[in-house]
Amino acid sequence: MTFSEKQRAALTWWMLSNPNHRYDAVICDGAVRSGKTLSMGIGFFLWAMLCFSGKRFALCGKTVRGVRRNILPEVLPQLRRLGFLVTEKVSENRLSVAFGGRENDFYLFGGRDESSAALIQGITLAGLLLDEVALMPRSFVEQACARCSVPDSRIWFNCNPEGPQHWFYREWIQKLQLRNCLYLHFTMADNPGLSERVRLRYDRMYSGAFYDRYVRGLWVSAEGRVYDFFRAEMVKPPPAQCEKWYISCDYGTVNPASFGLWGLHGGVWYRVAEYYYDSRREGRQKTDAEYADALEALAGGRAISAVVVDPSAASFIEVLRRRGWNVRKGKNDVLSGIRRTADLLRSGKLVLCDGCVDCLREMELYAWASGDTVRKEHDHAMDDMRYFAATILSEPSPVLTARAVTRGDR
Repeated sequence: MTFSEKQRAALTWWMLSNPNHRYDAVICDGAVRSGKTLSMGIGFFLWAMLCFSGKRFALCGKTVRGVRRNILPEVLPQLRRLGFLVTEKVSENRLSVAFGGRENDFYLFGGRDESSAALIQGITLAGLLLDEVALMPRSFVEQACARCSVPDSRIWFNCNPEGPQHWFYREWIQKLQLRNCLYLHFTMADNPGLSERVRLRYDRMYSGAFYDRYVRGLWVSAEGRVYDFFRAEMVKPPPAQCEKWYISCDYGTVNPASFGLWGLHGGVWYRVAEYYYDSRREGRQKTDAEYADALEALAGGRAISAVVVDPSAASFIEVLRRRGWNVRKGKNDVLSGIRRTADLLRSGKLVLCDGCVDCLREMELYAWASGDTVRKEHDHAMDDMRYFAATILSEPSPVLTARAVTRGDR
Protein backbone atom coordinates (compact mmCIF):
# COMPACT_ATOMS: atom_id res chain seq x y z
CA MET A 1 0.00 0.00 0.00
CA THR A 2 1.34 3.44 -0.94
CA PHE A 3 1.29 6.34 1.54
CA SER A 4 2.03 10.00 0.93
CA GLU A 5 4.61 11.89 2.95
CA LYS A 6 1.90 13.47 5.12
CA GLN A 7 0.24 10.10 5.72
CA ARG A 8 3.58 8.58 6.71
CA ALA A 9 4.04 11.40 9.19
CA ALA A 10 0.68 10.54 10.77
CA LEU A 11 1.61 6.85 10.81
CA THR A 12 5.04 7.18 12.42
CA TRP A 13 5.23 10.37 14.54
CA TRP A 14 5.21 8.33 17.78
CA MET A 15 8.23 6.15 16.96
CA LEU A 16 11.40 6.61 19.03
CA SER A 17 13.43 7.23 15.89
CA ASN A 18 11.04 10.00 14.76
CA PRO A 19 11.90 13.59 15.78
CA ASN A 20 8.19 14.18 16.50
CA HIS A 21 8.22 11.50 19.19
CA ARG A 22 8.32 14.18 21.92
CA TYR A 23 4.72 15.29 21.30
CA ASP A 24 1.82 14.20 23.53
CA ALA A 25 -0.83 14.53 20.83
CA VAL A 26 -1.33 14.86 17.10
CA ILE A 27 -3.95 16.81 15.16
CA CYS A 28 -4.67 15.93 11.55
CA ASP A 29 -7.09 18.35 9.91
CA GLY A 30 -7.75 19.51 6.38
CA ALA A 31 -9.70 18.71 3.25
CA VAL A 32 -12.27 15.99 2.78
CA ARG A 33 -11.00 12.79 1.15
CA SER A 34 -7.39 13.66 2.01
CA GLY A 35 -6.43 10.32 3.57
CA LYS A 36 -6.45 11.45 7.22
CA THR A 37 -8.68 8.72 8.64
CA LEU A 38 -6.83 5.78 7.15
CA SER A 39 -3.33 6.87 8.10
CA MET A 40 -4.35 7.98 11.58
CA GLY A 41 -6.34 4.82 12.25
CA ILE A 42 -3.54 2.48 11.21
CA GLY A 43 -0.97 4.58 13.07
CA PHE A 44 -3.08 4.58 16.24
CA PHE A 45 -3.40 0.78 16.32
CA LEU A 46 0.27 0.25 15.46
CA TRP A 47 1.35 2.57 18.27
CA ALA A 48 -1.02 0.98 20.79
CA MET A 49 -0.05 -2.60 19.96
CA LEU A 50 3.72 -2.02 19.76
CA CYS A 51 3.94 0.08 22.93
CA PHE A 52 1.37 -1.45 25.32
CA SER A 53 -0.18 -4.70 26.43
CA GLY A 54 -3.17 -5.30 28.67
CA LYS A 55 -4.35 -1.68 28.36
CA ARG A 56 -7.55 0.02 27.29
CA PHE A 57 -7.95 2.55 24.47
CA ALA A 58 -10.88 4.51 23.03
CA LEU A 59 -12.08 5.14 19.49
CA CYS A 60 -14.49 8.08 19.50
CA GLY A 61 -16.75 9.56 16.85
CA LYS A 62 -19.90 11.65 16.95
CA THR A 63 -21.74 8.33 17.30
CA VAL A 64 -20.66 4.73 17.81
CA ARG A 65 -22.33 3.94 14.49
CA GLY A 66 -20.14 6.60 12.91
CA VAL A 67 -17.00 4.92 14.30
CA ARG A 68 -18.11 1.61 12.82
CA ARG A 69 -18.92 3.24 9.49
CA ASN A 70 -15.97 5.64 9.09
CA ILE A 71 -13.01 4.05 10.86
CA LEU A 72 -13.38 0.28 11.20
CA PRO A 73 -14.05 -0.60 7.51
CA GLU A 74 -11.01 1.49 6.47
CA VAL A 75 -8.58 0.31 9.12
CA LEU A 76 -9.40 -3.25 10.20
CA PRO A 77 -8.76 -4.92 6.81
CA GLN A 78 -5.29 -3.33 6.73
CA LEU A 79 -4.55 -4.49 10.27
CA ARG A 80 -5.59 -8.05 9.47
CA ARG A 81 -3.27 -8.05 6.45
CA LEU A 82 -0.45 -7.11 8.82
CA GLY A 83 -1.24 -10.10 11.03
CA PHE A 84 -3.38 -8.46 13.72
CA LEU A 85 -6.10 -10.64 15.26
CA VAL A 86 -9.20 -8.47 15.76
CA THR A 87 -12.31 -9.68 17.57
CA GLU A 88 -15.29 -7.36 17.87
CA LYS A 89 -17.70 -7.58 20.80
CA VAL A 90 -20.60 -5.66 19.28
CA SER A 91 -22.80 -5.78 22.40
CA GLU A 92 -19.97 -4.24 24.44
CA ASN A 93 -18.83 -1.74 21.81
CA ARG A 94 -15.36 -3.22 22.19
CA LEU A 95 -12.57 -4.56 19.99
CA SER A 96 -10.08 -7.08 21.34
CA VAL A 97 -6.84 -6.85 19.35
CA ALA A 98 -3.88 -9.22 19.57
CA PHE A 99 -0.49 -8.91 17.86
CA GLY A 100 3.03 -10.13 18.61
CA GLY A 101 2.09 -11.63 21.96
CA ARG A 102 0.35 -8.45 23.11
CA GLU A 103 -3.35 -7.88 23.58
CA ASN A 104 -5.34 -4.68 24.21
CA ASP A 105 -8.99 -3.60 24.30
CA PHE A 106 -10.38 -0.74 22.22
CA TYR A 107 -13.72 0.72 23.31
CA LEU A 108 -16.06 2.61 20.97
CA PHE A 109 -17.71 5.82 22.20
CA GLY A 110 -20.02 8.43 20.67
CA GLY A 111 -19.76 12.12 21.54
CA ARG A 112 -23.14 13.22 20.26
CA ASP A 113 -24.06 15.87 22.87
CA GLU A 114 -23.27 17.25 26.31
CA SER A 115 -24.67 14.18 28.07
CA SER A 116 -22.14 11.96 26.29
CA ALA A 117 -19.36 13.01 28.67
CA ALA A 118 -20.91 10.77 31.34
CA LEU A 119 -20.49 7.71 29.10
CA ILE A 120 -16.70 7.86 29.06
CA GLN A 121 -16.27 9.07 32.61
CA GLY A 122 -14.43 6.69 34.93
CA ILE A 123 -12.48 4.61 32.43
CA THR A 124 -8.66 4.69 32.48
CA LEU A 125 -7.09 4.87 29.03
CA ALA A 126 -3.63 4.53 27.54
CA GLY A 127 -4.67 6.31 24.36
CA LEU A 128 -7.52 8.01 22.57
CA LEU A 129 -8.48 8.61 18.94
CA LEU A 130 -11.17 11.23 18.30
CA ASP A 131 -12.48 11.11 14.73
CA GLU A 132 -14.26 14.28 13.51
CA VAL A 133 -13.54 15.93 16.84
CA ALA A 134 -14.93 19.27 15.66
CA LEU A 135 -18.41 17.70 15.64
CA MET A 136 -18.22 16.73 19.32
CA PRO A 137 -19.11 18.90 22.32
CA ARG A 138 -16.20 20.28 24.28
CA SER A 139 -17.35 18.60 27.52
CA PHE A 140 -17.07 15.14 25.94
CA VAL A 141 -13.65 15.79 24.42
CA GLU A 142 -12.22 17.19 27.64
CA GLN A 143 -13.60 14.31 29.68
CA ALA A 144 -12.17 11.82 27.18
CA CYS A 145 -8.74 13.48 27.28
CA ALA A 146 -8.82 13.42 31.07
CA ARG A 147 -9.14 9.61 30.95
CA CYS A 148 -5.66 9.27 29.40
CA SER A 149 -3.66 8.93 32.61
CA VAL A 150 -1.51 5.88 31.81
CA PRO A 151 2.21 6.79 31.49
CA ASP A 152 3.17 7.57 27.85
CA SER A 153 -0.47 7.83 26.82
CA ARG A 154 -1.17 9.94 23.71
CA ILE A 155 -4.15 11.59 22.05
CA TRP A 156 -4.96 11.50 18.35
CA PHE A 157 -7.33 14.10 16.80
CA ASN A 158 -8.80 14.00 13.31
CA CYS A 159 -11.25 16.50 11.81
CA ASN A 160 -12.43 18.59 8.89
CA PRO A 161 -12.43 22.33 9.66
CA GLU A 162 -15.36 24.29 11.01
CA GLY A 163 -15.50 28.06 11.67
CA PRO A 164 -12.53 30.02 13.05
CA GLN A 165 -14.35 30.63 16.35
CA HIS A 166 -14.86 26.91 16.96
CA TRP A 167 -13.66 25.92 20.43
CA PHE A 168 -11.32 23.17 19.11
CA TYR A 169 -9.58 25.54 16.74
CA ARG A 170 -9.15 28.13 19.48
CA GLU A 171 -8.18 25.75 22.30
CA TRP A 172 -6.02 23.24 20.44
CA ILE A 173 -4.87 24.39 17.02
CA GLN A 174 -4.11 27.92 18.17
CA LYS A 175 -2.38 26.58 21.29
CA LEU A 176 -0.23 23.81 19.80
CA GLN A 177 2.91 24.67 21.74
CA LEU A 178 1.07 24.93 25.03
CA ARG A 179 -0.60 21.56 24.38
CA ASN A 180 2.68 19.96 23.15
CA CYS A 181 0.80 18.89 20.06
CA LEU A 182 1.96 17.97 16.54
CA TYR A 183 -0.14 19.55 13.78
CA LEU A 184 -0.48 17.96 10.33
CA HIS A 185 -2.58 19.75 7.72
CA PHE A 186 -3.88 17.57 4.87
CA THR A 187 -5.03 18.45 1.36
CA MET A 188 -6.42 16.15 -1.32
CA ALA A 189 -2.92 15.95 -2.79
CA ASP A 190 -1.90 14.02 0.34
CA ASN A 191 -4.17 11.12 -0.62
CA PRO A 192 -2.45 8.98 -3.29
CA GLY A 193 -5.62 6.92 -3.64
CA LEU A 194 -7.57 9.88 -4.98
CA SER A 195 -7.44 10.28 -8.75
CA GLU A 196 -6.89 13.61 -10.45
CA ARG A 197 -10.33 13.34 -12.02
CA VAL A 198 -11.99 13.05 -8.59
CA ARG A 199 -9.97 15.98 -7.27
CA LEU A 200 -11.14 18.13 -10.18
CA ARG A 201 -14.71 17.07 -9.47
CA TYR A 202 -14.40 18.35 -5.88
CA ASP A 203 -12.95 21.58 -7.27
CA ARG A 204 -16.10 22.05 -9.31
CA MET A 205 -18.52 21.00 -6.58
CA TYR A 206 -17.79 23.77 -4.09
CA SER A 207 -17.28 27.51 -4.09
CA GLY A 208 -16.72 30.28 -1.58
CA ALA A 209 -16.36 29.32 2.07
CA PHE A 210 -17.32 25.71 1.41
CA TYR A 211 -14.52 25.41 -1.12
CA ASP A 212 -12.09 26.81 1.46
CA ARG A 213 -13.27 24.30 4.07
CA TYR A 214 -13.79 21.11 2.12
CA VAL A 215 -11.19 21.43 -0.62
CA ARG A 216 -8.51 23.68 0.90
CA GLY A 217 -9.17 22.48 4.45
CA LEU A 218 -9.24 25.92 6.06
CA TRP A 219 -11.01 27.04 9.24
CA VAL A 220 -13.26 29.69 7.71
CA SER A 221 -16.82 30.80 8.30
CA ALA A 222 -19.41 29.02 6.18
CA GLU A 223 -22.45 30.45 4.46
CA GLY A 224 -25.70 30.46 6.38
CA ARG A 225 -24.55 32.68 9.24
CA VAL A 226 -27.22 35.08 10.43
CA TYR A 227 -24.74 37.99 10.48
CA ASP A 228 -22.75 36.83 7.46
CA PHE A 229 -21.57 40.39 6.70
CA PHE A 230 -19.69 40.60 10.00
CA ARG A 231 -15.90 40.73 9.62
CA ALA A 232 -12.96 40.85 12.01
CA GLU A 233 -12.23 44.45 10.96
CA MET A 234 -15.50 45.50 12.60
CA VAL A 235 -14.20 44.51 16.06
CA LYS A 236 -12.81 47.47 18.01
CA PRO A 237 -11.12 48.13 21.36
CA PRO A 238 -13.41 49.62 24.01
CA PRO A 239 -13.50 53.41 24.35
CA ALA A 240 -11.76 55.01 27.31
CA GLN A 241 -14.97 56.67 28.53
CA CYS A 242 -18.70 56.31 27.90
CA GLU A 243 -21.61 58.67 28.50
CA LYS A 244 -24.28 56.07 29.25
CA TRP A 245 -24.46 52.40 30.26
CA TYR A 246 -26.84 49.46 29.89
CA ILE A 247 -26.59 45.73 30.57
CA SER A 248 -28.44 43.11 28.52
CA CYS A 249 -29.08 39.57 29.79
CA ASP A 250 -29.97 36.21 28.35
CA TYR A 251 -30.70 34.12 31.41
CA GLY A 252 -29.93 30.39 31.61
CA THR A 253 -29.64 27.70 34.25
CA VAL A 254 -29.04 24.53 32.23
CA ASN A 255 -28.26 26.60 29.13
CA PRO A 256 -25.53 29.27 29.22
CA ALA A 257 -26.22 32.71 30.69
CA SER A 258 -24.85 35.72 28.81
CA PHE A 259 -24.67 39.35 29.98
CA GLY A 260 -23.40 42.26 27.86
CA LEU A 261 -22.20 45.64 29.17
CA TRP A 262 -23.01 48.40 26.64
CA GLY A 263 -21.51 51.89 26.69
CA LEU A 264 -22.40 54.91 24.55
CA HIS A 265 -19.50 56.91 23.12
CA GLY A 266 -19.69 59.41 20.26
CA GLY A 267 -23.12 58.20 19.16
CA VAL A 268 -21.96 54.57 18.97
CA TRP A 269 -22.91 51.76 21.36
CA TYR A 270 -19.99 49.51 22.30
CA ARG A 271 -20.25 46.05 23.86
CA VAL A 272 -17.43 46.87 26.25
CA ALA A 273 -17.40 43.69 28.34
CA GLU A 274 -19.41 40.54 28.95
CA TYR A 275 -20.14 37.76 31.39
CA TYR A 276 -20.78 34.24 30.06
CA TYR A 277 -21.39 31.14 32.17
CA ASP A 278 -22.01 27.65 30.78
CA SER A 279 -23.19 25.39 33.59
CA ARG A 280 -22.70 22.23 31.53
CA ARG A 281 -19.10 23.12 30.81
CA GLU A 282 -18.39 24.22 34.38
CA GLY A 283 -20.24 21.31 35.98
CA ARG A 284 -22.39 23.43 38.31
CA GLN A 285 -25.55 25.50 38.00
CA LYS A 286 -25.69 28.96 39.54
CA THR A 287 -28.55 30.49 41.51
CA ASP A 288 -30.38 33.70 40.68
CA ALA A 289 -28.49 35.39 43.51
CA GLU A 290 -25.12 34.29 42.11
CA TYR A 291 -26.06 35.60 38.67
CA ALA A 292 -27.15 38.88 40.26
CA ASP A 293 -23.73 39.07 41.95
CA ALA A 294 -22.06 38.47 38.57
CA LEU A 295 -24.14 41.22 36.99
CA GLU A 296 -23.10 43.63 39.74
CA ALA A 297 -19.45 42.74 39.16
CA LEU A 298 -19.88 43.34 35.42
CA ALA A 299 -21.42 46.76 36.15
CA GLY A 300 -18.31 47.59 38.16
CA GLY A 301 -19.86 50.54 39.98
CA ARG A 302 -21.00 52.25 36.76
CA ALA A 303 -24.33 54.09 36.64
CA ILE A 304 -26.42 51.55 34.71
CA SER A 305 -29.49 53.16 33.14
CA ALA A 306 -31.35 49.86 32.90
CA VAL A 307 -30.86 46.12 32.77
CA VAL A 308 -32.61 44.53 29.78
CA VAL A 309 -33.50 40.92 30.61
CA ASP A 310 -34.87 37.88 28.82
CA PRO A 311 -38.64 38.34 29.41
CA SER A 312 -39.09 34.69 30.39
CA ALA A 313 -36.65 34.96 33.32
CA ALA A 314 -39.29 35.93 35.89
CA SER A 315 -37.44 34.84 39.02
CA PHE A 316 -34.19 36.53 37.96
CA ILE A 317 -36.05 39.74 37.12
CA GLU A 318 -37.59 39.74 40.59
CA VAL A 319 -34.19 39.26 42.27
CA LEU A 320 -32.74 42.18 40.29
CA ARG A 321 -35.65 44.47 41.11
CA ARG A 322 -35.35 43.68 44.82
CA ARG A 323 -31.70 44.69 44.61
CA GLY A 324 -32.66 48.05 43.19
CA TRP A 325 -31.90 47.62 39.49
CA ASN A 326 -34.06 49.32 36.88
CA VAL A 327 -35.18 46.27 34.89
CA ARG A 328 -36.76 46.27 31.45
CA LYS A 329 -38.10 43.13 29.84
CA GLY A 330 -36.46 42.59 26.48
CA LYS A 331 -38.52 42.67 23.30
CA ASN A 332 -38.45 39.12 22.01
CA ASP A 333 -39.63 39.18 18.41
CA VAL A 334 -36.70 37.23 17.00
CA LEU A 335 -36.82 38.24 13.33
CA SER A 336 -37.41 41.95 13.89
CA GLY A 337 -34.74 41.90 16.60
CA ILE A 338 -32.23 40.32 14.22
CA ARG A 339 -33.09 42.88 11.55
CA ARG A 340 -32.59 45.76 13.95
CA THR A 341 -29.32 44.31 15.27
CA ALA A 342 -28.03 43.74 11.73
CA ASP A 343 -28.91 47.30 10.74
CA LEU A 344 -27.00 48.72 13.73
CA LEU A 345 -23.96 46.49 13.17
CA ARG A 346 -23.79 47.32 9.46
CA SER A 347 -24.08 51.05 10.09
CA GLY A 348 -21.42 51.00 12.79
CA LYS A 349 -23.83 52.18 15.47
CA LEU A 350 -23.36 48.91 17.37
CA VAL A 351 -19.78 47.72 17.88
CA LEU A 352 -18.41 44.56 19.48
CA CYS A 353 -15.18 45.02 21.42
CA ASP A 354 -12.25 42.65 21.27
CA GLY A 355 -12.64 41.40 24.85
CA CYS A 356 -16.11 39.96 24.21
CA VAL A 357 -14.82 36.55 23.17
CA ASP A 358 -18.02 34.54 23.60
CA CYS A 359 -20.10 37.05 21.66
CA LEU A 360 -17.52 37.02 18.86
CA ARG A 361 -17.44 33.22 18.92
CA GLU A 362 -21.21 33.02 18.57
CA MET A 363 -21.19 35.57 15.73
CA GLU A 364 -19.28 32.99 13.67
CA LEU A 365 -21.61 30.12 14.61
CA TYR A 366 -25.09 31.66 14.83
CA ALA A 367 -26.87 30.31 11.75
CA TRP A 368 -30.19 29.98 9.98
CA ALA A 369 -31.94 26.63 10.28
CA SER A 370 -34.61 26.82 7.58
CA GLY A 371 -36.91 29.47 6.24
CA ASP A 372 -37.04 32.34 8.73
CA THR A 373 -35.94 30.39 11.80
CA VAL A 374 -32.54 30.29 13.45
CA ARG A 375 -30.83 27.33 15.03
CA LYS A 376 -31.27 27.15 18.79
CA GLU A 377 -27.57 26.83 19.46
CA HIS A 378 -24.71 29.31 19.88
CA ASP A 379 -27.42 31.91 20.51
CA HIS A 380 -27.04 33.14 24.10
CA ALA A 381 -24.83 36.20 23.54
CA MET A 382 -26.78 36.68 20.30
CA ASP A 383 -30.03 36.85 22.27
CA ASP A 384 -28.74 39.32 24.87
CA MET A 385 -27.39 41.54 22.05
CA ARG A 386 -30.74 41.32 20.26
CA TYR A 387 -32.67 42.25 23.43
CA PHE A 388 -30.52 45.37 23.78
CA ALA A 389 -30.86 46.43 20.15
CA ALA A 390 -34.60 45.74 19.93
CA THR A 391 -35.52 47.26 23.29
CA ILE A 392 -33.19 50.23 23.81
CA LEU A 393 -32.38 51.10 20.19
CA SER A 394 -35.81 50.28 18.84
CA GLU A 395 -36.19 52.71 15.94
CA PRO A 396 -37.57 50.92 12.87
CA SER A 397 -34.84 49.69 10.55
CA PRO A 398 -34.83 50.39 6.79
CA VAL A 399 -36.68 47.86 4.65
CA LEU A 400 -33.62 47.29 2.46
CA THR A 401 -31.46 46.24 5.42
CA ALA A 402 -34.21 44.02 6.80
CA ARG A 403 -34.47 42.17 3.50
CA ALA A 404 -30.68 41.73 3.41
CA VAL A 405 -30.68 39.51 6.48
CA THR A 406 -33.99 37.66 6.15
CA ARG A 407 -33.37 34.03 5.23
CA GLY A 408 -36.33 33.73 2.89
CA ASP A 409 -35.09 36.63 0.78
CA ARG A 410 -31.50 35.46 0.45
